[in-house]
Amino acid sequence: MEQTGGEDESRAAAVPEESRRTAKELESFLLGGERTLKRREVAAGVGLSLYSARKLWRALGMPNFTDDDLAFTLADLEHLKVMPRLVREGVLTEDAALSVTRAIGQMTDRMVVWQVEALVEDMVSTQGMSDAEARLALVDLIPDLVAPLEEMLVYSWRRQLTAGVQRLALRAQAGLESSAPGRDGSEDDSPLPLARAVGFADLVSYTSLSRRMNEKTLAQMVQRFENRCAEIISVGGGRLVKTIGDEVLYIAETPTAGALISLAMAREFAEDEILPECRVAMVWGRVLSRLGDIYGPTVNLAARLTALAEPGEVLVDDVTAKALAGDERFVFTPREAQTVRGFGEIHPVTLQAGSGPGIVLD
Repeated sequence: MEQTGGEDESRAAAVPEESRRTAKELESFLLGGERTLKRREVAAGVGLSLYSARKLWRALGMPNFTDDDLAFTLADLEHLKVMPRLVREGVLTEDAALSVTRAIGQMTDRMVVWQVEALVEDMVSTQGMSDAEARLALVDLIPDLVAPLEEMLVYSWRRQLTAGVQRLALRAQAGLESSAPGRDGSEDDSPLPLARAVGFADLVSYTSLSRRMNEKTLAQMVQRFENRCAEIISVGGGRLVKTIGDEVLYIAETPTAGALISLAMAREFAEDEILPECRVAMVWGRVLSRLGDIYGPTVNLAARLTALAEPGEVLVDDVTAKALAGDERFVFTPREAQTVRGFGEIHPVTLQAGSGPGIVLD
């Protein structure tokens, strides 16, 4: 959405003069200098048409700027040369460069919002500030946090890239081969390139509970749920794909890992004194991975099974149960066949813990 001068002025008028000066200094610090360049100057400096430059800026999540806006710094000019250079050198196509850039823009946007809210919440709860006071105080705190947060960001990105290359490239064929038993190639998900255990965990009675909670209590419940899920999934060797309100979507590279994570989810939330129980379902099949998310019939079936599960129960389909058969860590109880929209008749199986400790959380 395009920002107008009038909007900027009205917002500025609502902020004390001292705070505006501090915010301006922080902006200059974070952006590496004053905004002295207009969009056409930057496009020319990067070596792109204005049309192509705008595609790059939009991929990063920047707003529209007019020809008269002093929107960019000299540091912007240098950083924005990176992706066009990779395209010119033939390392990336333009579409790939824009897709990678969009991933950076969207993920860092969500990360910044998360970090800001976490810092504000901490100052409110530990220092007795109001929300508004904490947000102003954060402006003074940020300069001391930039370097360590930037260091941790790069470190984490390198670790995640290493794991992602192993998971999505080097071990992809092995996963497909391990998913082949019991399949004849006619399945809906057969053309998809990755074999994964796909799981959903859904908090029971979340909607009715949230209506009775104040903002602070609801935020604490959601945060506890997400943190606990992330911990279980991480310890189990899986990946949390996304959270959707009261629900998490996760994946693992083997049906065994997916089953252990799912059982740990059900157990931990059943024992939690604050959070309600959850319904869990897991399906071993093939998926398409795009835009940081996963797609395909396997994902849809796991979602349908979650809706059929009872509180504290883990459901799998019969194909997944066969893939896990013979492992003494799991016990299976077939349920009545169900007619499910988009899949026809399916055969849910209740998954329970057998012998062995399962996932052990510290």
